Amino acid sequence: MVTKIKGNVQTEKDRYTYRVTWSVEDQEYMGLCAEFPSLSWLANNPEAALRGIRDIVAEAVLDMQSNNEPIPEPLATKRYSGTFTVRTLPDVHKRLAIQAAEAKVSINRLVCSKLGIE
Repeated sequence: MVTKIKGNVQTEKDRYTYRVTWSVEDQEYMGLCAEFPSLSWLANNPEAALRGIRDIVAEAVLDMQSNNEPIPEPLATKRYSGTFTVRTLPDVHKRLAIQAAEAKVSINRLVCSKLGIE
């Protein structure tokens, strides 16, 4: 649900994934939203960049609702299985298999340790 409050559009339960970063190119802070990769907001301070991107996301959600378009689910509320497939070059696969065998672990365990998630 999206509501308009004192000129600003805010979602009642905004659970989207936001990030504020410095843009060297623009020499301003840039607000981003992972679920809406085509949107961004530039501002002279991080707080304004966050407010700006949150407002534009809420406006996009309103627009999508009014046009009966599907609204992205927040990444934070999605359920994840813990499984994903990675395609790689045969030589990389072979090298990982050898490393795993030498360490006496599965390729999965080896890759998880390389990713830092034991």
